[in-house]
Amino acid sequence: MRIIYFGTPAFSASFLQALLADSFFDVTALVCQPDEPVGRKKILTAPATKVLFQKTHPDRPVFQPVKLKDPAFIESLRALSADACVIVAYGRIIPQMVLDLPKFGNVNVHPSLLPLWRGPSPMQAAIAHGDAETGVTIMLIDAEMDHGPLLTQTRFALAEHETL
Repeated sequence: MRIIYFGTPAFSASFLQALLADSFFDVTALVCQPDEPVGRKKILTAPATKVLFQKTHPDRPVFQPVKLKDPAFIESLRALSADACVIVAYGRIIPQMVLDLPKFGNVNVHPSLLPLWRGPSPMQAAIAHGDAETGVTIMLIDAEMDHGPLLTQTRFALAEHETL
């Protein structure tokens, strides 16, 4: 199955690693946020997913679009003829014109028990609100933020000593 992977931080890199290790999936390209200056010295640093993907698949494209509606970017994705997109902590809302590209749709891995704690910090929200458990939701997505039919959820208990 031909996959385009959307993800940026270290949290996302572990999911990318799992897909790359599974021979059923062919991760044809990575889409991640642009490199950013980090630390006091503002050293331009690549996202964790980019580092991993370029190390394991240096011949495959990495896209770091500033604008997801850029026609050249969309045409590059269309040319890949993906069966699906997998989105894990990409960091931006993906427009419908991009979501419409893969043959079988788009799967999102979200670090909370949706519909609870949508948004950019769901694990932190669960801890801050004193939840007894949290988890991971895998879902089909649409153009709304953290929205779409749920496929499965995995739950796990939070210890009383968990901190942000």
